[in-house]
Amino acid sequence: MPNLPKWFRGAGLATLVLLCSACGFHLRNAIVVPPELTPMRIVAPDPYSPLAESLSESLQRAGVQPATDDMEQATTLQILSERWGDTPISIDELGRAQEFSLRYAVIFALVDAEGTIVVPQQAVELSRDYVAPPADSIGKTSERELLAKELRREMSTAMLRRIGAALLSTQPKADSKAGASADPATVH
Repeated sequence: MPNLPKWFRGAGLATLVLLCSACGFHLRNAIVVPPELTPMRIVAPDPYSPLAESLSESLQRAGVQPATDDMEQATTLQILSERWGDTPISIDELGRAQEFSLRYAVIFALVDAEGTIVVPQQAVELSRDYVAPPADSIGKTSERELLAKELRREMSTAMLRRIGAALLSTQPKADSKAGASADPATVH
């Protein structure tokens, strides 16, 4: 590679930065939970749900205080349903399934301490395809387990993104209502 002048390398770097910003690339912001929604508890049908544990860890990293058992007033993230399913999507010449689609669906809602629905009940579904030759039963199990772990992590992220989007969409409404009620008082 030829020895390029420093100003040329700097101009190339600046051009690259401008191109990345022009294409709309930006890092995702972390979820911001308003202080009135903390502490928060996660309720799941399975008390040992790996999804509930993952969500709890993610919310704590976001600065949300977890609710303790003795707290009556707390926002509740309700995991209403978790469903897994394997669907064969291809078969071999003997009619045995070789490729599967692993599906993971969760229905959840977020309710504040007063019982007001903050995020209405909604479903999130994720899926991944994997190959599982009938002769390799050990590899099939380990690949499915790895995919299940990955899907739980992605589900946690997807749910928090949905909650974050719902919280962002309700904040301007609250601000405009507050501003609208303050404007008539200043006019009088």
